[in-house]
Amino acid sequence: MIEVVGINGETFLINAALIEKIEFIPETKITLTTGKYYLIRDKKEEIVNKIITYNQKIIRGVTAGE
Repeated sequence: MIEVVGINGETFLINAALIEKIEFIPETKITLTTGKYYLIRDKKEEIVNKIITYNQKIIRGVTAGE
């Protein structure tokens, strides 16, 4: 899961494994494989870095909270 900031300023978690595409229109729109989408404040570089970090943790076997 990655933490993002919604367009309304509220933070929440998104399952990075379900992200199908990310658009910048100019806000960031994350569309999941389920078809549901979220508008968020995070910038392109932030999202990419969060996904990379998340995937690195999975590869290393690190779970959330450690």
